[in-house]
Amino acid sequence: MSSTSPSHLHLAVALDGTGWHPASWREQAARPHELFTAAHWIDQVAEAERGLLDFVTFEDGLGLQSSHRFQPDDRTDQVRGRLDAVLIAARVAPLTRHIGLVPTAVVTHTEPFHISKAIATLDHVSTGRAGLRVQITARPNEADHFGRRTIARVDDYDGPVVRELFDEAADYVEVVRRLWDSWEDDAEIRDVATGRFIDRDKLHYIDFEGPHFNVKGPSITPRPPQGQPPVTALAHQSVPYRLVARQADIGYVTPHDAEQARAIVAEIRSEQEAAGRAGELLHVFGDLVVLLDDEQSAAEDRRARLDTLAGEPYESDARIFAGTPAQLADLLQELAEAGLSGFRLRPAVTGHDLPAISRRLVPELQRRGAFRTAYEADTLRGLLGLARPANRYATATA
Repeated sequence: MSSTSPSHLHLAVALDGTGWHPASWREQAARPHELFTAAHWIDQVAEAERGLLDFVTFEDGLGLQSSHRFQPDDRTDQVRGRLDAVLIAARVAPLTRHIGLVPTAVVTHTEPFHISKAIATLDHVSTGRAGLRVQITARPNEADHFGRRTIARVDDYDGPVVRELFDEAADYVEVVRRLWDSWEDDAEIRDVATGRFIDRDKLHYIDFEGPHFNVKGPSITPRPPQGQPPVTALAHQSVPYRLVARQADIGYVTPHDAEQARAIVAEIRSEQEAAGRAGELLHVFGDLVVLLDDEQSAAEDRRARLDTLAGEPYESDARIFAGTPAQLADLLQELAEAGLSGFRLRPAVTGHDLPAISRRLVPELQRRGAFRTAYEADTLRGLLGLARPANRYATATA
């Protein structure tokens, strides 16, 4: 059975520090002294690949982690500090063979030319397993790092400031996609006899002009092996749903039950049709924070212990699941029936819950015929059932 069979779920894992629970670093399995080493990330991705997962995402940001959404905090009892997500992915890529690598890029203050080049390079280094997760920031203190713009303080994601940032993100992705296409697939000739390394006629100006960017191009990096590495984004409500519908290959959403999942998928499909993409494959993945143990009581006790260490109950935008692998498999299949095509699981304590995903949950899903038993594609697009797209400029030239 194909890895992209409709009966198969897609599974990804979101990697963030020692885990998604703020007190995760205090668990013995967390190995916090290794957090800022390559070995920490290599081991995590190897474990995910052992479980035949589609891909991993790497969190990133432009400021220190914070318990507040729109401003930094002063806490010193939680993990603070990150390594660069794209560079982590590039370090891990040569040591893996099948799993997709999807770093987060904050697009609010960075340049699309640089991100386009970085992800194209990652796709070459990984031989076709790169992706991109785009993220905005509305934090005024992070704008101050760059000094090119100011952002007024906001208190929710439904105001004009945030809507403008998501519109900018949509243009950003469009520029990135055009830059990936600015080299045709056969632009490199490498003919020693004639002394021609590239065919200049197969490099194209993208000439993008919009309210946020004016980019001429072309890129300096040849077209990625996948043509277009998959673009992904997390969405919680209508404005980011629209970004997913316009520009993404995968949207991560956070339903807390099947009814909510069904409504979210319906809204994204409506926005997808409005964007003129009704015929395109667009995955909608559900995000869940997971605490997995062989007994539900053990998972619930562990959650309570972590909350005590943190000094307060952990709250998340996503549903928090504490239970057994079989119970999680039941939930995933229930949510899949509501229209979700896959899931991005957030391990509460990566050192504990990631092996539980790869060695307990995956075999349970395999027994149910709901997950692959081997990698059956060489690229991330292949794992996701996404065809390799034609180059827009080559088509125009022809």
